[in-house]
Amino acid sequence: MSGSEFVPLSLVPMLIGICVAVACALPGNFLLLRRQALIGDAISHVVLPGIVVAFLITGAATTWPMLLGAAAAAVVAVMAIEAIRRLGRIEPGAAMGVVFTAMFAAGVLLLEQSDTSNVHLDVEHALYGNLESLIWLDATGWHSLADPAALAHLPVELPRMALTLLAEALFVALLWRPLKISTFDERFARTIGIATGPLGLALVVVSAIAAVAAFDAVGSIIVIAMFICPPATARLITNDLGHQVVWSVGFAALAAVLGYVLAGYGPLWLGYHSSVSAAGMIATVSGAMLALAAVFGRHRHRTGDGAAL
Repeated sequence: MSGSEFVPLSLVPMLIGICVAVACALPGNFLLLRRQALIGDAISHVVLPGIVVAFLITGAATTWPMLLGAAAAAVVAVMAIEAIRRLGRIEPGAAMGVVFTAMFAAGVLLLEQSDTSNVHLDVEHALYGNLESLIWLDATGWHSLADPAALAHLPVELPRMALTLLAEALFVALLWRPLKISTFDERFARTIGIATGPLGLALVVVSAIAAVAAFDAVGSIIVIAMFICPPATARLITNDLGHQVVWSVGFAALAAVLGYVLAGYGPLWLGYHSSVSAAGMIATVSGAMLALAAVFGRHRHRTGDGAAL
């Protein structure tokens, strides 16, 4: 594929896929070690009541009101999960299950009672997103990357996900020490003055931001897979947290690139005449990487159940 075809048709979707994968993998490392890895799954479903409420308020099924409504619902969900987990002293998975079902049911009731039949979590959009359709129509080649007129018409999902990735990276970098200490020994973290409660809530909130920002473009499949698979793959390779984060970022980016390429060209190489879902293939590639790490990564040196600080 020449630059005149690759840049407008594939560059932006591939970059969005990379940004989504890395933005989810960064907080996913800490969620995995805190046994909260499925928070992405919960968030990707509890956005329904937020979307419906946003439609009822604005009267329009447009992107930004829907995203703001979804974000508000996600924040409410993560706060409720943390509250139930701490006050009820139950497992995070049980807390997520309670909030997941309650908010999703509330969204369904709102849909039935408010006659918003044109607002729904369509299977294709909610699961697979629309990554392949995020093409850059005004680009004509690599020189468009330096053309202000063409850059002004970039799909809005790319700058949105780039800013989300930057925010996730800054959060992890600025709070690295308290995050790693509280992740491995919450009691010790409290004794040295770390506010573990607000810090844990902040981690879940930034994870919710990543999930909501990615939801419209790529759907829930990539969001769920990238919160879990790259960090888990890296965890099977190294016991060092810093190395784990670096490895997870590399695995996430590689899965996004390979998955997008295989989705578009893999079926053609096998003699089929149509491509497959990019989101589904990216998730499949990340799962295959995890399987390979599980088979061949067991020779790594183990120092116990916990990773090294």
